[in-house]
Amino acid sequence: MAEEWRRGDYLISTDPSLLDLGVVHAFLGRSYWAAERSLETVKRSVEHSLSFGLYHGQDRRQVGFARVVTDFATFAWLCDVFIDEAHRGQGLGVWLMETVVEHPDLRCMRLWVLGTRDAHGLYEKIGFTPLSVPEKWMQKLGS
Repeated sequence: MAEEWRRGDYLISTDPSLLDLGVVHAFLGRSYWAAERSLETVKRSVEHSLSFGLYHGQDRRQVGFARVVTDFATFAWLCDVFIDEAHRGQGLGVWLMETVVEHPDLRCMRLWVLGTRDAHGLYEKIGFTPLSVPEKWMQKLGS
């Protein structure tokens, strides 16, 4: 069941029918982490994740997004987070992240992970820290 949170003229929702995948794809296309991602890949990633849309105004124009890949029991990977440039500086990123980590289906996570090149300060505000034992982590990059 979709959840909603409101703050002023803004709405955060987990309702996938509200997502504007064109907006998500366009923003990710300008990002350093997903510039090559096709619209079809964005669509599949959203279908297999718990996604949070951030909307503004009566017309619910999408101005932010976050996606969580999870088993809903122990592990969550936070990814594809963005706030539209025109809406930054209002605390919306922190509100979105607080909403994500406090979501009723995600509060029980034993481990959250994310990758970022430039938003460490945002994630530190909600409790993220560098990996405590990075030597135990490995990666496999695809083609």
